[in-house]
Amino acid sequence: QVRVVESGGGLVQAGGSLRLSCVASGSISSLNMMGWYRQASGKERELVARLFNGDTTNYADTVKGRFTISRGSAKNTVYLQMNSLKPEDTAVYYCNARALHRGANTDYWGQGTQVTVSS
Repeated sequence: QVRVVESGGGLVQAGGSLRLSCVASGSISSLNMMGWYRQASGKERELVARLFNGDTTNYADTVKGRFTISRGSAKNTVYLQMNSLKPEDTAVYYCNARALHRGANTDYWGQGTQVTVSS
């Protein structure tokens, strides 16, 4: 089992920056991906960015060039640096950790952190 905890959300004006942090604990030796998703009010959860073992990254087109996902000194920590924030980035941001559990990839989620961008 893996426990995921996010932090760093808040209220920021358009054009500002925020950094989100995520720490996974528990069975972290089997982690193979960590990432960020977001869910705006009335919308489905969507991928923001993810980071695989080996440092391959994926970004949503809407955040490319503005957001950066990175790993901390420990494999179980990831950050999401968000620059040039827009009101449409307002959402609850969830950290996702994927790990092998009983031979299958299993997704674990944090509780979410609210990011609000005012115009």
